[in-house]
This record gives sequence, structure tokens and C-alpha cells, in this order.
Amino acid sequence: MQAHGEEARHRRDGTGRWERVAPGVLRRRLPEWDATVGAVSGDEGALVIDTGASLREGAEIRADVQALLGRRVTRIALTHPHFDHVLGAAAFAGAQVYGAVGVDELLTRGAESIRDDAVAHGLLEDEAAEAADVLVRPHHLVTGEMALALGGREVVLVNVGPGHTAHDLAVLVPGSPDVVFCGDLVEESGDPQAGPDAHGANWPQALDRLLALGGEDAVYVPGHGALVDAAFIRAQRDVLARRFETGPDGPPFRP
Repeated sequence: MQAHGEEARHRRDGTGRWERVAPGVLRRRLPEWDATVGAVSGDEGALVIDTGASLREGAEIRADVQALLGRRVTRIALTHPHFDHVLGAAAFAGAQVYGAVGVDELLTRGAESIRDDAVAHGLLEDEAAEAADVLVRPHHLVTGEMALALGGREVVLVNVGPGHTAHDLAVLVPGSPDVVFCGDLVEESGDPQAGPDAHGANWPQALDRLLALGGEDAVYVPGHGALVDAAFIRAQRDVLARRFETGPDGPPFRP
């Protein structure tokens, strides 16, 4: 348990908005779009999972993680290429960025589309344009699985898509418990969103891969919403399978 003085400092500087998922593993639900960001501590630096919807949010995430974990952010994993998860990446100067294979090409040719989507969802136009102008493309592309050594801890990046998009990346953090960051393949605070870039027929299979990755006792971190368990993933998988049998406008998700 933290000392009272440290708890008070966290409340004052805002870092108390972060939730401890497991030892050295944190996550935060950002305002506005309820997008999740995660952080994993290692002896040689910290991994951040998704970066928020603007450079302002990215800078806040970077400062929070360094304050809470005492580690500089050296790696970033992007779970998928939607604005609320990628537009803050340029705020992490010097960090190596990882994504599913093909996402680099999408971000290269689709920066204007991502900017326009952010503005359509309510991000200020100047903030969206600023972030899109310096949009970071991943330096490392994941085809199957890729292990990352953070110093005293290893995490595994897994290309589990397509599903929510064509480029869905999950992050497994082994430990007690194992933690799986799911991106928007899983949503808890609302119905799973299937936009024009979704691959509905493949989405249930992607959730099967998440379940195989984490197992029955893992903690699953959705892209939006509260932490969930394997039973929730199975329920969402079954509903999505029925939904996409009848098309993307089929019955909504109700666990």
C-alpha cells in the first residue's frame, strides 16, 4: 500500500487516475472517448500501450508513466490505427514503436483520414491537424508474435487480427496474473464498434486467439471500459459471431 503522502501527491498531479492491474502493470481510461492506455515497467524502461488522441494527451501519459513507474518510456505498442489510440505517439521522443504488419502503410497514406475522423468525433481541428502532421509510423512490424525484453520482464506482442481493424495487435504481460491488452477487439463500456475497416467474419476468431493467449485466469484489458475476464470475452465472441452472420447491423452486444 502506498504511503499517505504519495497518495496525496498522485491525487494532486492526476496520476491517481491510473489503475494497477498487476505488479508493474498500469492502465488508465482517458476522458472523452474512454480509450484505454497501458504501461508496463521493466528495469530498462517502460512500454506504453496506445498513446491517446492528441499530442497533449500523449505528453500527459508520458509524464504520468515516468512519475509512477520511475522509468523512461522506451517502447510503444499501437493496438490498432484509430485516432484515439495513435495520435499521441509523437509525444514520446526516442521511443521505438511497434504495430501489426501493414499498419505503417495505412498510417502513411491515411493520415488525413485519421485527422478527419478525430475532428468528426469532437477533437479540436488544430489539435487533430498538429498530431496528424507528425503521425508516427511503427518502426517494428509484428507478423505473428514478437517478444520484447524490458529488463527483468518480457512481454509478447501478438498480431491477432484482422477483426476490429485489419491491423489488431494484442499485448500479453506474463505474471500473476497474466494481463492481456486487447485494444478495441474488446469493449466493455459500449457495444463493440464495427466501422468500415472492420473484418467481421474474422473478429470471433481474433477473440479466440485472445483467449488462447491469456487463458482462463488472465485479466483482459479492453480498448474501452472496465477490466474483464475470460467469460466476458467468450460472451462477446459468441454475440459477434451471431451478429456478423446477419451482417454488421445485426443484434448489438449484450453480455
